Amino acid sequence: MRTATYFFIFLNLSLALFEEPAVYPLPFLATAVVEVLCLLVFLGRLAHFATVTPHSVFWKDTKNICIMVAILLSLTDLAIYGVLRVYNVSSIRWSRIVRPIFLINFAESRQIRRAFRSIRNTLPEITYVFLLFMFSLLMFSLMALKLFGERNLQTAEGLPYFRNYLEIVFDLYVLVTTANSPDVMMPAFDFSSWYALFFIAFVIVNTYIFMSLFLAVVYNNYKKHLKVMPG
Repeated sequence: MRTATYFFIFLNLSLALFEEPAVYPLPFLATAVVEVLCLLVFLGRLAHFATVTPHSVFWKDTKNICIMVAILLSLTDLAIYGVLRVYNVSSIRWSRIVRPIFLINFAESRQIRRAFRSIRNTLPEITYVFLLFMFSLLMFSLMALKLFGERNLQTAEGLPYFRNYLEIVFDLYVLVTTANSPDVMMPAFDFSSWYALFFIAFVIVNTYIFMSLFLAVVYNNYKKHLKVMPG
């Protein structure tokens, strides 16, 4: 039963690859039949729980309520989407976001549920580190605006360089991952090689210090909650 449950959960989650917009699009009828089959299996599994569990316990278990709500929302969305498709009205399958609920809330997914609860309990404790990182990013962005915004520099594509504060924040945020390095600093470097010190300082503070600190806080708190979290 556990293997069958995991198989249909995986099948249900995999439908996102084949539903519009999709990587490998399939006809709507084919994906709808597969989804209805998965939902019927989930409903049958839930009915099996109800037969072997006292009613007072079954209806007090929020996991069972979440599964029933997810099944109802998925069927409702599927029916609405099908009707709108018949009348050539474009719409979006909004119920896709509830599909991971099946993965988390079935009894067989105890370890996944423990990991999810640990992540949820860890988030408040890493907020302070994240806010400190965002403060550093915003301050460096402000300095970049003052350093480069009034020098009429241009990128290799001829676009204004570091003149819009929000664009600076985004570019420096990407620089934390080093995905746009060293391209992001080349216009300033071409103007004066000393400006490379600004980007070097930014990478040292935000990439090497803050990201290491952020990872350490996340790991330690997640491990702590995982040890004390019940199944």
